[in-house]
Amino acid sequence: MDKLQNIIEKIKKPDLSLAKQAQARLDSLTKPRGSLGRLEELAKQVVSITGNLSHKIKKKAIVVMAADHGVVEEGISAYPGEVTGQMVYNFLDGGA
Repeated sequence: MDKLQNIIEKIKKPDLSLAKQAQARLDSLTKPRGSLGRLEELAKQVVSITGNLSHKIKKKAIVVMAADHGVVEEGISAYPGEVTGQMVYNFLDGGA
């Protein structure tokens, strides 16, 4: 029980100021704001907990999925259909 108590005592509160900095970084990337959804929230949480804006997670996997959903053909999309592929390549190249 002492070991558990020692571990608990070492846990620090998340640094919420870092979460704000992380959000600013996310918003500066080449993507619509908030478009990565829950992943953006998770990134801010990791930064707040680790206390490091450039924290590297070992043994990670990222699955990038993208598709057009038909709005381009309806003429109501803000961007042409080829932007989807360009955005995916930008993600893979570290631009978002």
